[in-house]
Amino acid sequence: MPETNNKDWTKYEETIEQFIQVIAKNMSLYGVTPSIGRLYGVLYFSEEPMTLDDMREALEMSKTSMSTGVRALSDMKMVEPSFKKGVRKDLYKSEEDWYKSFTSLFGSRWRHHTETNIEEADEAIQELESLQNRTSDEELKEKIQVDIDRLKYAQNYYRWLMKFIHVVESGEIFKYVPKIDQKSE
Repeated sequence: MPETNNKDWTKYEETIEQFIQVIAKNMSLYGVTPSIGRLYGVLYFSEEPMTLDDMREALEMSKTSMSTGVRALSDMKMVEPSFKKGVRKDLYKSEEDWYKSFTSLFGSRWRHHTETNIEEADEAIQELESLQNRTSDEELKEKIQVDIDRLKYAQNYYRWLMKFIHVVESGEIFKYVPKIDQKSE
């Protein structure tokens, strides 16, 4: 009987490890390295909050790497500090609400890039309008106008994207695409 039980535990650990590998591989979608993805996976499946030493032991990585990984995950709101009476070391646990993590991460990443694109389009339009006013080359003036129109189209897209980002960040997205909870499956 104990041998069967041992095989079951081994199968369980292999299954969890396989899923952690999938998480690690797919974290590149969020701009995260596979090692940080593995760290998140280990924290997600941990029954208790973990210290940096616990993480280092579980992943056989340096404490510095663990600290860097925890900071990155914390910045993305995927890991949060935890408290346990009597434990003096810093403890961390995963954010188990993946919807919350996604909306936060999506919003911050996309907002930054979209704002940068809006600023760059504004600057390009200003430069092109200035050149258009200075040049006497009619063909160049026409080409500039076509490109200014393209940039204005891009700006409209970025403004729409900012509205979409707001819908995601505010949680309003869930009115249109509801969360799926375990009870409804």
